[in-house]
Amino acid sequence: MSSPVAVLGVGMHPWGKWGRSFVGYGVHAARAALADAGVDWRDVDLVVGGETVRNGYGGYVAGATFAQALGWNGARVATSYAACATGAQALDTARARILAGLCEVALVIGADTTPKGFLAPNAGERWDDPDWLRFRLLGMTNPAYFALYARRRMDLYGATPEDFALVKAKNSRHGLYNPHARYRKEVSARDVLASAVVCDPLHLLDICATSDGAAAVVLTSVDHARRTGAVAPVRIDAVSTVTPTFPNTVLDMPNLSTDASTTVPAPARTFKESIADAAYEEAGIGPEDVSLAEVYDLSTALELDWMEDLGLCKRGEAESLLRAGDTTVGGRLPVNPSGGLACFGEAVPAQALAQVCEVTWQLRGQATGRQVEGARVGITANQGLFGHGSAVVLTR
Repeated sequence: MSSPVAVLGVGMHPWGKWGRSFVGYGVHAARAALADAGVDWRDVDLVVGGETVRNGYGGYVAGATFAQALGWNGARVATSYAACATGAQALDTARARILAGLCEVALVIGADTTPKGFLAPNAGERWDDPDWLRFRLLGMTNPAYFALYARRRMDLYGATPEDFALVKAKNSRHGLYNPHARYRKEVSARDVLASAVVCDPLHLLDICATSDGAAAVVLTSVDHARRTGAVAPVRIDAVSTVTPTFPNTVLDMPNLSTDASTTVPAPARTFKESIADAAYEEAGIGPEDVSLAEVYDLSTALELDWMEDLGLCKRGEAESLLRAGDTTVGGRLPVNPSGGLACFGEAVPAQALAQVCEVTWQLRGQATGRQVEGARVGITANQGLFGHGSAVVLTR
């Protein structure tokens, strides 16, 4: 188990469709995080930016872009890109420098301005990238991809469209109390099922939108946090960014399979499960210790998959927990108390950091209206393109 670092401050720019530069969103979130931490910008000695490939050169050098916008202060900069896992990898970069003794106060920022419609790979021909292949050769946009996951749950575990609709209804209730959420309106399962079918079995309200937004986190060593007067600060005990292990090299594509069993035994755990396993091992805990989870609900069915990938229940049991109310705030194991991407939409470089913000507020007891009582341990989960993902464990 590695040494923890402290989350001294968190901040966000509300999600929406604002039509402005990602830089402005990032600066807003950064200033909120600095104020929350009680840290002067001039005391920050590292800025890590979440790269935003859709936003031109400034996005490709996001660390320097944010540092310039905040006012050159001599800080070192770094930039990370890992699709939907960007925020976690940026966080890990900052954590590594703190643990190495190379900086004391790090500011991690992720922000995005997204286009309308589908998010599609846009970096030329990538014949070895299964995500590019499914877009270009199969015409399989994300909703079609999500629908295959949903259909798999139906075939394997008896899930129903009504179950998927219950996920959205639950998250919409949570989002009512989140001032940073884009959608703050309660919807019922009936509303979800009455919305247009996008890709059977998923309806429009089963699928998250694309959004503008930003999140930021101030990290320090635990010793530095205590010297500033922070008592029992929230800690990052693990950041997992593992990749698949051979022979499980088909990157969780629900419509494809491979059989290498004639040469090498198949691994006992899937790629997404291995992300969680590595996080638990590093933090020295198990899924039984988790108080709440913020997971990657690009579609309602994916939330159910992630519950099982994180080991929060056995395979095929997620629907039972959902129906029993266990995954709602007030239940045994709340999932997405923030409202999740169902209420935020995707702002890709920011969403893993937004999950860390939510878990931090929960562990501090500051999530008014959606507070998970007695929360001590939170875990997040994201998946990026091209076979990588992330999980972050925070404790108090």
